Amino acid sequence: MLTSGLISIIVALVVVGLVLYLIGMIPMDGTIKQIIRVVVLIAVVVWLLQTFGLMGSFGHTVHGMR
Repeated sequence: MLTSGLISIIVALVVVGLVLYLIGMIPMDGTIKQIIRVVVLIAVVVWLLQTFGLMGSFGHTVHGMR
């Protein structure tokens, strides 16, 4: 179903937003927080691109190449 997939994407984005908010609440160096935020955002963008079929999966390997 299209709606259940859309709802699961929205829920996942809300959870990621909550995680980013909680990371901001942790008392640590600002540089480390920024690195964590960038890594999380890159992971979310890659996940969204894979979800919408705009980017292939990283799990595919080319056989015969070493």
